[in-house]
Amino acid sequence: MASRTPSPTADRAERTAAPDRGAAGERPRRRLSVDERREQLIAVALELFSRRPPEEVSIDDIAAAAGASRPLVYHYFPGKQALYEASLRRAGRELSARFEEPMEGPLSERLYRVMGRYLDFVQSHGPGFAALLRGGSVAASAGTSAVIDEVRRAAHDQILAHLAIPAPSPGLRLTVRAWIANAEITSLEWLAERSVPLEELQLHLVQEFVASLTLTAAREPALAAELASFFADERPDGPTGRLVQDLAALFAVPGILDAVTALAAGPQTVGPVDEASAQATEGTAGAPAE
Repeated sequence: MASRTPSPTADRAERTAAPDRGAAGERPRRRLSVDERREQLIAVALELFSRRPPEEVSIDDIAAAAGASRPLVYHYFPGKQALYEASLRRAGRELSARFEEPMEGPLSERLYRVMGRYLDFVQSHGPGFAALLRGGSVAASAGTSAVIDEVRRAAHDQILAHLAIPAPSPGLRLTVRAWIANAEITSLEWLAERSVPLEELQLHLVQEFVASLTLTAAREPALAAELASFFADERPDGPTGRLVQDLAALFAVPGILDAVTALAAGPQTVGPVDEASAQATEGTAGAPAE
């Protein structure tokens, strides 16, 4: 851990990088404290890592962007990896905070606002965030993985809190985790292609969660009972209402409703009389004609 008392070398570098007096007619520049300089370096590094993959950013790049010297950066951080992890922890705290949402109003509308903030973050921190999540960055480490895991836990816990299920089942927890993973993969693919408008992706991800939640409830009677109040709180113009309307339009396509109804009926059982008739018919069919 670096000392909080600047060394003589760092002190000289600080004076060289940020002199106390500016050019004639300018007000003297206020010298940054130890904590302020450290936070400044982290902010500058995060900005650079947001625009370019970590392996393409050097200590010299960070020093130049911060108006500091290379020795000064090394005084506060032992190397680029430490600075990368510090900037990522800040980004992780910011991203985790974006999952916080007042527990008021329809659930899908709350989640829609959350996903809007999440996608804004992904878009503004694209290259660095994408490199980390894809696992292709040379800067990836146990420290960076821990930051991402913490963000995932925060998202998982926030979503379960909004569902307000007293004792979430393992199946429900798995559904939430799978959806979070899918949101990461989908948003990263969107970063690479930008094939659909951001608002469309935002709606799509929320509706996928509603569909996954409904499928899980179909397998868990206790969750199905909770789902009734969930749908009752939703509005026709919200994400869930629009999903139900899309499904209704789909079932109106000729042939689809009949096929679904047949599937819902399940396999037809053969009764005792029908079974006897079937055997008689089979025997008749196999007998030689007279």
